[in-house]
Amino acid sequence: MKPSVYWLLIFLPVAGVLAHAASAPRPSVFACAALALVPIAALIILSTEQLARHTGDAAGGLLNATFGNTPELIISLTALRAGYVDMVRAAIVGGILANLLLALGSAFLLGGARHHEQKYNPVAARMNGTMMLLAAVSMMVPSAFSTNYGALAGPSREDLLNVGLACVLLLAYVLYLVFSLHTHRGSFASIDAGKEIVHDSKPWSVLRAIVSLLGASVLAAWMSEILVGAAAETGRALGMSQLFMGIIVLAVVGASAEVGSVIALARKNHM
Repeated sequence: MKPSVYWLLIFLPVAGVLAHAASAPRPSVFACAALALVPIAALIILSTEQLARHTGDAAGGLLNATFGNTPELIISLTALRAGYVDMVRAAIVGGILANLLLALGSAFLLGGARHHEQKYNPVAARMNGTMMLLAAVSMMVPSAFSTNYGALAGPSREDLLNVGLACVLLLAYVLYLVFSLHTHRGSFASIDAGKEIVHDSKPWSVLRAIVSLLGASVLAAWMSEILVGAAAETGRALGMSQLFMGIIVLAVVGASAEVGSVIALARKNHM
């Protein structure tokens, strides 16, 4: 009966009922769906951490990074289908800020408060930094092109540039997976790989971790549909723009469990 983030799962059926009630205020629907997404995101991250115990450091880190962003990805895809392009753009920027500033800063601060010195793998950090720089530059290119040549080139050229950059980013990510999981797997091992890491709980089986991951992803898709459906009316009711809804509200909701996971790992000195 110890307080847990999973107590927030009570908002799962509440959001489902309110979403189908015509008289329910949209801000209430939005709030319930957002609160329900927090434990779902936590379950996704816990499932990937359990899978990581069976796959090793490199694959485990990639699983955590990939599936830890599942709620944000589902929210963005749902919002795109609903036509909220500006909100999705803002949510992507907000997700980057939440991870690089909020999560990383909190991990440094709270991890350093417990441990005098913390070491990480410099090779993996340089590689991840390079990928981050590539992604950031790729996001700047369409904006620069639109500002300087958009009127001359026309919408079709801008669309072609966007699709081309998307393909380049996806290809770069696939090559990164091959590099980190196959050709240079040893370079991404934890800096304390020679030490015995004591886990807090009994490890799950692979089947349980996979089933939990898939189930949580389905629930995340359901809650994201409700969340985005109520987002526009909630923004109007509270006087919030699509930009603010995306860069602050949706980004913090999607990254909340991931930030908590990063802080917990830093406190355990699992850099």
